[in-house]
Amino acid sequence: MPRRQGYALLIALVAGTAALAAAVAFAGPLLSTGDRATAAATAAPQGVAHSPAAPAHSSGHWLATWAASPVGGLADPAQAEDQSSRVIRNVVHTSVGGTEARVTLSNLFGTQPLLIDRVTVNTRPVTFRGASSVTVAAGGQTVSDAVAVPVDADADLVVTLRTPTADGPVTVHPNSHQTSYTEGEGGTWSTTQWRYLTAVDVRGGDARATGTLVAFGDSLTAGSGSTTDANARWPDVLADRLHGRYAVANEGIGGNRLLRDGIGPRALDRFERDVLGVSGAKTVVIALGINDIQALPRETDPARITGALRDLTARAHARGLKVIGATLMPYRGSAAWSAGGEQVRQRVNAEIRAGGIFDEVIDSDLALRDPAHLQQLRAPYDSGDHLHLNDAGYARLASLLDVDTLTGDRPKVDAL
Repeated sequence: MPRRQGYALLIALVAGTAALAAAVAFAGPLLSTGDRATAAATAAPQGVAHSPAAPAHSSGHWLATWAASPVGGLADPAQAEDQSSRVIRNVVHTSVGGTEARVTLSNLFGTQPLLIDRVTVNTRPVTFRGASSVTVAAGGQTVSDAVAVPVDADADLVVTLRTPTADGPVTVHPNSHQTSYTEGEGGTWSTTQWRYLTAVDVRGGDARATGTLVAFGDSLTAGSGSTTDANARWPDVLADRLHGRYAVANEGIGGNRLLRDGIGPRALDRFERDVLGVSGAKTVVIALGINDIQALPRETDPARITGALRDLTARAHARGLKVIGATLMPYRGSAAWSAGGEQVRQRVNAEIRAGGIFDEVIDSDLALRDPAHLQQLRAPYDSGDHLHLNDAGYARLASLLDVDTLTGDRPKVDAL
């Protein structure tokens, strides 16, 4: 089970709030108009997740210890919260540790420049090109300077930021299965949305960590059906199995599709940013396609789905990444199941198993289906909606990856 560090997290949250309040009270002047324009102009362009930001004397390579894809813009960002002096405390769970960190902030779905005038990582102040404030252009993102802060592996980390002008839309990742917090003059609210924060990179940690594995998928990767704050999503469980040998970045979006925009940009469009742009990315696990089949409007041509999967693999290979792909799991019993959709799923899975799409195949369908009812999930793994997994199901899914061959070149089909 992933370690829980509630006591340490509570101390960090309390200390972080106090430190941030003091910083706001005694901070120097905010960026001038010219400085804001410069910061916006030098922010990383959309589609590039990271840029060199560390001091020249630093050594080592950056790894994404945590990540979350930007999904959409929240038009009413506070949901009746007080907008003035708003503080956001994003709680995230790390995969590997380090002695330095940097953060990526996104304004992808914003319609105007976003001013953030204070950021801390576990109470340690973060700067952007030496300044405590940064303005992120509408549609853009920015990466902080490196900050010397100890980051533990398999631990909760608090990234706190303050924005005095949160007019929205706020770029969010909803349904995080993690409790974070926002504060205003009217009080404190809990939330399961990560706001503005899309990555935490580390370096200088365990020398065994040689790269980052990116989990690229839909709600089954994001962890729908898992226990909130238990860090039971399959990428979390996989990170535990890796014991610091690889960082793991979860770029799953609930409801995401390969071929159509909907909940989040379609996978074909976000792949550059959410996989190829991830720090230290060496391996990607692709688990997508079921929403193209079961969500309206439904895709009825399996060749379009497998063609999109081949396209993603080719793009990953062009950047030197190894690609592991998953078969599509059964979903009979869910409200969206149809006989026609089942036929498409079976044809997609047959082509995946035949080889030629991915370097390696995880046969999640075979491992998690009911042997007596092949179109349904096994009951012990079913969250109850017959589509998503529970904690036991995600643990089983994570167990399918052979951690010893994650960087190997020989294709291998996991037939269980």
